[in-house]
Amino acid sequence: MCVSKKICPVPYDQQPINEYTFLKKSCFFVWSTYNIFRYIISICIIFCILFFLCLPFTCSLVSVKQNILEAFLLNIILVTCLLLIIFIRLYLGWSYIIKRLVSASIFYEESGWYDGQIWIKTIDSLTKDRLIGTYEVMPLISRIKYSLMCIIISFTLEISLYYLL
Repeated sequence: MCVSKKICPVPYDQQPINEYTFLKKSCFFVWSTYNIFRYIISICIIFCILFFLCLPFTCSLVSVKQNILEAFLLNIILVTCLLLIIFIRLYLGWSYIIKRLVSASIFYEESGWYDGQIWIKTIDSLTKDRLIGTYEVMPLISRIKYSLMCIIISFTLEISLYYLL
């Protein structure tokens, strides 16, 4: 966090370290920072919540009395699509933060309308930001990429199984 306006003219909420802190504390992104066990539990909880929320919708599309397996599989496909969207959003949010943290210069706007400027980070703030980016954010991005890959593989298998029925 930059203390003096002489050192860092970037507004408080546009400084990369503060953007990182805000993102890390936000409801949507906080669970992606948990340890691996809590992270997996959170994904399972989100999956179950989405599963039960989407169940009435998929049951209205498919006659459950005729083919319960098709309705169940269609619901899982829908939930996997929603999970895919959630993880893409997670990836985009953390990617934006890592880009701002490791960059030597920052684009910022002081008052809003078309007066954007670029600030070159000092060596101290650049080192601090890159350390946070490397050791805090990059592992999260790697975990999210791995999760996205698993979700895409799962989605592909679910679609294949659906068309085999």
